[in-house]
Amino acid sequence: MLSSTYTYNKHLLFWACCAGLLLFGVALVTLGTLALDLRLAFGLDGLSAGSLYSVMPLGILAGSLLFGPVSDRYGYKILLTLSSLGLFAGFRGIAGAETLWGLKAGVFCFGLAGGVMNGATNAVVADISARGKGASLSLLGVAFGIGALAMPQVMGELKKFYHWRDILSGVGALTLGLAAMFALLRFPPPKQTTGFPLLQSRRLLTDLTLLLIGGFLFFQSSFESIINNWTTAYLTTGHALDEREALYGLSLHVAGLTVMRLLAGSVFRNVPPKQMLAVSLLLIPAGLLLLKTGGGFLPAASGLVLLGAGLAGGFPIMLGYVGERYTGMSGTAFSIVLAIALIGNMLVNVLMGWLVQEMGVQILTTAALVEWGAMLILGGAIVKRLE
Repeated sequence: MLSSTYTYNKHLLFWACCAGLLLFGVALVTLGTLALDLRLAFGLDGLSAGSLYSVMPLGILAGSLLFGPVSDRYGYKILLTLSSLGLFAGFRGIAGAETLWGLKAGVFCFGLAGGVMNGATNAVVADISARGKGASLSLLGVAFGIGALAMPQVMGELKKFYHWRDILSGVGALTLGLAAMFALLRFPPPKQTTGFPLLQSRRLLTDLTLLLIGGFLFFQSSFESIINNWTTAYLTTGHALDEREALYGLSLHVAGLTVMRLLAGSVFRNVPPKQMLAVSLLLIPAGLLLLKTGGGFLPAASGLVLLGAGLAGGFPIMLGYVGERYTGMSGTAFSIVLAIALIGNMLVNVLMGWLVQEMGVQILTTAALVEWGAMLILGGAIVKRLE
């Protein structure tokens, strides 16, 4: 049992977690922003580049599986401090890599540390939020969106004056400050004081509600991924937009997601999660309809903004449910559902690549509609069980 005298500053912890997730967002989009530079520096062909990009998700999956049991048993402080140092090692590893294997090692380190950072910061915020866990997690998600949105622009501006390796080294230095901050802060104590929770997590693997939440996030994560990965090709091929317009539309999609999470954590903070989930699931088909039938930039961009707003609620709401239901082993429960989400991301991306090759990129909206249908069914089942 936790001592009633054990105190920690919830506000400082929340902002520290926001800083950690912001840098995770930066790390996650770094490969994309440096794609051309890495190809030129290491002479990568399509196959080599593909193998490089597959290393990051594997690292994130490993980190997502690792953080939960470790945090439940040993707490968050050491885990988040080491994760920050791992991000630093990833930035420095990529910046200083001379061989493809060295580059892959840096990317895997990125992914491993990022998976821990993503899972642990979400778990911390869920643990310290007595009420409105989903709303607090939405605000946390805003930090990730800012990091993901800012990195391409920042990199583009800095590359006018500095080499990309120097920029990465500079960004990596920020993670050392993050490590120091986590090392100095006081965190909630471990939930499991004896034994290792991995042995006790078997019952979670057979908990139907948790598996349904994991299934919802399986489709949510893969939905977000196929929109991010294939929208540019979809708009330039099917809507005859130029690449600049397509990329701007994709940025508006991320902006829609980020703004909706900001609103969910502030203006709509007291709206019940069930109602927020219903709104989210209604916005998605509206966005898909505009994206599929609208001609020109404005309808397509409007559809992408609606899609972003609709997808904004999935992770915060579902992780909020997990935090409320599994308080004694929240870290391990988060690990399970996040791992399922990442597996969905990887599997559906492979399937989507095959579908595009066989049927063309216009299959995107149909595939997304199928994913939405699965999310609708699972979301209804989850709400019914929780009630």
